[in-house]
Amino acid sequence: METIGKIRRWHRIDKLSISEIAKRLGASRNTVAKYLSSEVTKPRYKPREKRFPIMGPWAARLVEMLDEDAGRPTKERRNGQRLYDTLIEEGFAGSYPTVQRAIRGWKEDHRRDGSRVFIPLTFAAGDAFQFDWSYETVDIAGATTQVKVAHLRLTHSRAFIAVVYLRESQEMVFDAHWRAFQLWGGVPRRGIYDNLKTAVDLIFAGKERRYNARFQQMASHYLFEPVACTPASGWEKGQVENQVGHVREQIFTPRLKAASLAEINTIVERRCLEIVRKMTHPEQTDRTRWDVFEAERPALLTLPSMYDGFAEREVRVSSTALIHYDRNRYSVDTRFASKTVSVRAYADRIVAVADGAVVGRHDRSFERDRTFFDPWHYVSALDKKPGALRNGAPFKDWKLPQPLLDVKDRLLRKPGGDRQFVSILQAIGIEGLETVTVACELALDADTPSAEVVLNILHRFKPQSHQQTVPTPDSLRLRQEPIADVARYDVLLKRLCVPLVVGMPLITAAGALHAAR
Repeated sequence: METIGKIRRWHRIDKLSISEIAKRLGASRNTVAKYLSSEVTKPRYKPREKRFPIMGPWAARLVEMLDEDAGRPTKERRNGQRLYDTLIEEGFAGSYPTVQRAIRGWKEDHRRDGSRVFIPLTFAAGDAFQFDWSYETVDIAGATTQVKVAHLRLTHSRAFIAVVYLRESQEMVFDAHWRAFQLWGGVPRRGIYDNLKTAVDLIFAGKERRYNARFQQMASHYLFEPVACTPASGWEKGQVENQVGHVREQIFTPRLKAASLAEINTIVERRCLEIVRKMTHPEQTDRTRWDVFEAERPALLTLPSMYDGFAEREVRVSSTALIHYDRNRYSVDTRFASKTVSVRAYADRIVAVADGAVVGRHDRSFERDRTFFDPWHYVSALDKKPGALRNGAPFKDWKLPQPLLDVKDRLLRKPGGDRQFVSILQAIGIEGLETVTVACELALDADTPSAEVVLNILHRFKPQSHQQTVPTPDSLRLRQEPIADVARYDVLLKRLCVPLVVGMPLITAAGALHAAR
């Protein structure tokens, strides 16, 4: 329109010729003459041709595939090349750019479709929270590590928390919920998720889902209702989707560095709270998110005890009393070697259970091909194999109290000393580590470090039982208490009339007295 205005002014006011105007504009004289001969002040263009006429009957097939993919999660949708390959396999003879233009046209029409309109959502205090995962990069102990971050966000106050893990498994989901509920001091009434494999087993039409049994137990324990979004409809939990990018920018950029995963989580939680305290609430602009959260807190459900969230499976214990889990090996009590135990994997620990009792507990490791021994698991086996105490792998670098180590060094220098030290170790299971340590100190002070001395000291530590006095019945009670009177022996001697010869052995005199009686 600006060019048409110039043509009209130059020709009618400045009296320039058509050739001069065309030269100035770099346009053809026919174009200049066309606009001068008409009174139009706005250019007119021919109607746009159909989007992909070259594809002919294949256009309907392409639209069918695009509509089919629209109902799938983003990660499962086919890209342009795969759609083109599918058409080629079915007999399409066109080029790839032709298919690309058709796809762009479909996307433009799809964006203008009224069904894609997003309606703002509002939530009451204590009504719901949203959950999602993201992937970030951090430095742990100097190593670049890809981590998974669980995001939980209250939909009313926008208070949120992010928790960092090395896995995206179900036990991590349980742990993240407990951390969030504990921080908030209560539980919202609903939880909004996408269709996590750790939460949803089967997707039906509409909002109906079949949830994982363990996940359903957690929701029942905390009394919130799980709600799954429609597939490929991230706007249904748009707050936490937006939080992912915000947390990445505000917390994980520049890259976080720490000595351990626990330290990373401490830093992340502190920064989350700082952001909530200083950011203005998007709807209540005169208050911070923290102020709104404080007002929302009474509307939350009462926080129950922690849900025992673990992933469980049965495994067979090897002959070396080791179980395999997540590419690592962990020891259990040797009494369960070659038997089956139940392994409970938590976010931070591995617990082995058999016959209703814990038979092994270790900090969880996310490395690979590592073996973790607990020497106490193997003490019961030392009774039959005391020689393993010297070179057994579980006892290498065993961190015992110094008095026990000193007794061990003294005993292993003697023949049979390993068996003596085993008996001391077995006493720990009965008397306790601290008590046995004190007994070893006393044995070392007396310079008699042996199993007999240590066990004797432990016996003396126990309260000694005193003999109780048995009450005497009245029928057996003496009417006259006896009086000690040595003169009675003289009277007895006179009655015997036994002459005692001077120098007579005492034993003979005693025999004579006995005979007289």
